[in-house]
Amino acid sequence: MFGPAALRLAFFAAFAAALLHLGPAQAADGFDFSPEQPGRIRAERNDAAVAAISPGFKFVTPGKFTVAVSPGGPPLATYATDAKTVIGADPDYALAVADSLGLTLELVPIAWIDWPLGLTSGKYDAVISNVGVTEQRKEKFDFSTYRQGLHGFFVKADSGVTSIREPKDAAGLRIIVGAGTNQERILLKWNDENIAAGLKPLELQYYDDEATSLVALASGRADVIVQPHAQLVFIAARDQNIKRVGTLSAGWPERSDVAITTRKGSGIADALTVATNGLIENGTYAKILDRWHLAEEALPKSETNPPGLPKT
Repeated sequence: MFGPAALRLAFFAAFAAALLHLGPAQAADGFDFSPEQPGRIRAERNDAAVAAISPGFKFVTPGKFTVAVSPGGPPLATYATDAKTVIGADPDYALAVADSLGLTLELVPIAWIDWPLGLTSGKYDAVISNVGVTEQRKEKFDFSTYRQGLHGFFVKADSGVTSIREPKDAAGLRIIVGAGTNQERILLKWNDENIAAGLKPLELQYYDDEATSLVALASGRADVIVQPHAQLVFIAARDQNIKRVGTLSAGWPERSDVAITTRKGSGIADALTVATNGLIENGTYAKILDRWHLAEEALPKSETNPPGLPKT
């Protein structure tokens, strides 16, 4: 029997082998999966960010910024074609922050579910792995925001649905969504609003896996698929048969952001916020998001511990 770690390694090795088999042009689709990452964006040291680090903060390894990341899939974080180098938007962003602090980046690949324990036990300085800000998490962790938390509305490339921005735009549509997800919670609220307004209800559809969902969309059994935006951006580039018609904030009707996560009161959160705002101001931030096709998720500015999703 293979353990979870062995199964993960086998999966990513197969993913890498598939990319190699496709060849550079087909494998890329606008994304670079090479371990060398020649297009990676670097940043200059930000003295203001360095000065904002609390004198009492101790890095896990002196001279290094040790960051946990979960290689859950492109474009946020995945393994390169060598099946061992972690690449993606989050690793690139972590590198730019390390540069800003005058440090060398040390990436620690983890299973996403393990980040809270690893962070509180001091295994790494920060987590940069698509962690959303919530009021419950803020009780134990500090946050420095760096992307909007978005879900995407995607349809077949030839669909007559052209824009979904608010509940009425989705009235009567057959929408694929994951059971028990935040996007399902929001769509159920949209449905209630539409019914109250005398509009057609949404028809929510549930499937066991992503592949089956995409087949249902391609075959016309559904009109729309809703998933985390970044996942669908990559699928659209890979398959060339779906397109984005809208985005949905994870905190609808308010914005909810993704953030660098650090230990509560450790003394580095403000420095990371300063570093992020420096990257936004000098254009490095936009270049990183553009490189991974995530410009829609850009923030106008970084904040320390902003309002998060409420406790359920």
